Amino acid sequence: MIRLAIIGCGEHSESGHAIPLARYKAAHPTAIELAAVCDLNAERAQSFVRTYGFTRYYVDVNEMLAEEKLDGCIVVVPVESISELGIKILRRGIPCVVEKPMGASLSEAQALLDAAKSTGTPNLVSVNRRFMPFLNRALEWSRNEDSRRAGSLRHVRCTMARHARREHDFLWTTAVHAVDTLRYIAGKVTEANIRSLRAPAGGANWYGIDLRFEAGVTGYIDVLPTSGMVEETYELFGEGFRATVICPFGPQRGWRGFRDNRLVIEEVASAGIDEEILNGCFDEAAEFVWALSSNNAPRPSIEDIFPSVELCFTLAKTVNEQQDLVPTKI
Repeated sequence: MIRLAIIGCGEHSESGHAIPLARYKAAHPTAIELAAVCDLNAERAQSFVRTYGFTRYYVDVNEMLAEEKLDGCIVVVPVESISELGIKILRRGIPCVVEKPMGASLSEAQALLDAAKSTGTPNLVSVNRRFMPFLNRALEWSRNEDSRRAGSLRHVRCTMARHARREHDFLWTTAVHAVDTLRYIAGKVTEANIRSLRAPAGGANWYGIDLRFEAGVTGYIDVLPTSGMVEETYELFGEGFRATVICPFGPQRGWRGFRDNRLVIEEVASAGIDEEILNGCFDEAAEFVWALSSNNAPRPSIEDIFPSVELCFTLAKTVNEQQDLVPTKI
């Protein structure tokens, strides 16, 4: 039985990790033990014990690590603490899940990467878009279209729309999801350009990001943090076909496949489907458990995701220094 713990009992930890793990435990009662949770707020930690079936709670990380024999640990802490705590867990040899963007600066993310490489401890970064069922079905369908036509994917696009998100770090804390998902779809990025769409008084900047991938695919991301709605759309374009995915956010989530100017396949999320299934968090948790139980390396790892994080920090630095389109060579 795999003994797991969560460090951090905030809202994201609950929706992104505790609920999926409790669901997995209900489906596979002998596979995992929800051994412990830790949070500086004892009431929040106790709530995880009562609600999701964790055995014990702690308010001190070092005490939990000393008392519990853990097979895996999920670290969900403020951005400024991710790198330091992740390094601590890796150096103890405990397989772990860490959150993006892996640190509050590129140097912190690099330190986490260095620790992952030097320790060899299994690790996974929580980037749930890679596990969204709708996206993966659209990606599989598009690859079948490639094979059927002896063609290839030519262009990928993401529109990341949000409402009233004015935080200065949006590019590297949130838009990293869009960058990483397009990397997941199209592969290694070789060139990136960013255009900052300057905000009116009291608003937030919007961004347009051009990407070029090693395989010859081009890409584009619209980052629109104050556009009055919450929606995330991924589009895959190839010769004679197109797939559109709306997930994990949007008024009607699902995906559609078009071929030769016809809609040939469509899936729409039913009213009863749970969020942790739609947004990929359940399959992400299942990947971590499977890797631990089968002695395989979880994916995506810190090393897998670092290029996405590095690119977003680089783009953020670019828009802070320049006013218009500036190429960033990868």
